[in-house]
Amino acid sequence: MNRFEACALDAIRHRGDGVRDARILVACSGGGDSTALLVFLWSIRKSLSLELAVAHADHGLRPEAEEDATFVRELCRRLDLDLVEARLEVRSHAHAQHIGLETAAREMRWEWLKAEAASFDATCIATGHTLDDHTETVFLRLARGGGLGALTPLPARQALRWSPLVGARREELRAYLRGKNIPWREDASNAEGFTPRNRWRALLEGIRREAPALDAHLWETHTQIAELLAFREAQVTAAKGLRWQLDGDGLHLQGPFSEVELRWVLEAACRAADWPREAVLLRALSAWLLPLLARKTRKPKTWGGWRLAPADGAWAWRLSRPATTS
Repeated sequence: MNRFEACALDAIRHRGDGVRDARILVACSGGGDSTALLVFLWSIRKSLSLELAVAHADHGLRPEAEEDATFVRELCRRLDLDLVEARLEVRSHAHAQHIGLETAAREMRWEWLKAEAASFDATCIATGHTLDDHTETVFLRLARGGGLGALTPLPARQALRWSPLVGARREELRAYLRGKNIPWREDASNAEGFTPRNRWRALLEGIRREAPALDAHLWETHTQIAELLAFREAQVTAAKGLRWQLDGDGLHLQGPFSEVELRWVLEAACRAADWPREAVLLRALSAWLLPLLARKTRKPKTWGGWRLAPADGAWAWRLSRPATTS
């Protein structure tokens, strides 16, 4: 076991990914990330008592797809691993669902992988997500207005998906493969600017030249943000039933609240009730509510369709969401 494998294995154990004595379906396209993933898992399989199988999908979008499949077949033969393959009709799915090719490919691939994982009785599906993917995802979220949640790190384990190398840079994975004299396939479409992720990937390369440690610094920042969000969630949950409650009549509030506390409660309630919860809306709504909750008057008030009224029983006020129009 080399240094890279030992460090990555230690990270898996430290995180508690929950994969010991498990069957793992490894998604492998033949690219550098997924090839490194497969080789790494094969190398540490005995340390975690893993049983591996490999899945490769042809999306029917690239003329090099058959060469990619041949490469994966040969790699699996060398590693003595079972391989399942599928040809996915991505263009037809995209046309039928009126979605982009990237979205269609992701949807079809994941549904197929889940079915194969169930057939293999796999604990999880291993994917080759990297630290670079995490940085790209954060910038994509921020560009779309994702708020504080956009800054949370990509978890190594999320339900069925397992990304054991999410803390590694793409170049680290390629250096790992070069050290083992193992080739990989390059997908030329990754350099084409037809998807937002590809465009951000190109932009980030220039930023990394100015800030080489960008990815590592973002990861640490985002890890701390995740901890703060967990603390906020614990505070809001502890106050539920004492200072706020959500039911079929609306959001019941029993102050006093600071503006920040009120915004936290509104965020939690709107998320639970599937109400509008854009950051700008919650700031304006909390600013309107705060002085009203402190007043002695008990008259109902409305704002932008929202209605605040005295509540029965122990609760001081009831907030109702705007009525939707068809």
